[in-house]
Amino acid sequence: MTSSGGPPPPNPQRPGLPAAGQRRRLVMAGPCGQVSHGRDFTRQALLDWQWLTDRTPSRQESIDEVLLLVSELLANASLHAGGPRELILHATPTVLRIEVLDGDPGVPQPRPHHHPALPGGHGLRIVEHLSDRWGVTTREAGKTVWVEVATTRFDSVTDIGSGHQK
Repeated sequence: MTSSGGPPPPNPQRPGLPAAGQRRRLVMAGPCGQVSHGRDFTRQALLDWQWLTDRTPSRQESIDEVLLLVSELLANASLHAGGPRELILHATPTVLRIEVLDGDPGVPQPRPHHHPALPGGHGLRIVEHLSDRWGVTTREAGKTVWVEVATTRFDSVTDIGSGHQK
């Protein structure tokens, strides 16, 4: 709401997103279906923010990358941290931040010199490659693993490769 009592003004660059951005939170419960539930939750947010309206190849690739990032973070929390507790999406006009909270204080580290042809051990390498930034914030009762993706990736005129700021 604005001081005049109406809804917040839309962002002219991102018409489905309020100018101040938006934060969405999904509490995760139960041992099954968390990855698919988190992907569905994320897909719905992208639809609501009107980031799925133009299915150009570069935009579709960006959507797929975001959904893969969500899948990797949730799968890693499921496999290595006792399961995810929350998925948080925080979208601003310039960045989409994806956070997965879990109850394990252990900080994940990419496996060194892992053979690419062997299964497993690639999750954090995928996260490093697809995100613009990623990190871990420790909390009293666990940690938050987060990634950030520039929203310019969702602009149909932007080449997907130019969005990475590593």
